[in-house]
Amino acid sequence: MTGRLNARIDAELARKVRYLRGRTRQTTTQVVKASIEAYYEQLSGGQPVADLLADFVGSAQGDPGLSSNYKASLSNSLRRKVSR
Repeated sequence: MTGRLNARIDAELARKVRYLRGRTRQTTTQVVKASIEAYYEQLSGGQPVADLLADFVGSAQGDPGLSSNYKASLSNSLRRKVSR
């Protein structure tokens, strides 16, 4: 079944739709469909993304200072790889 949706939206919502269309390169129809799906999931008990990732986030081990010294770490790793 397909249907047509006509809705009145204010200028701010129209701006947001334009932004989403430009950011995603999707049509207005695609943006509205994705928005309805996301809202439906939110209200119907679909798991939030944070919950889906809860078991993954923080589960890896590594250098605790990697976010600040990643360039040096990558350089060292590449240097070791090239010297083999």
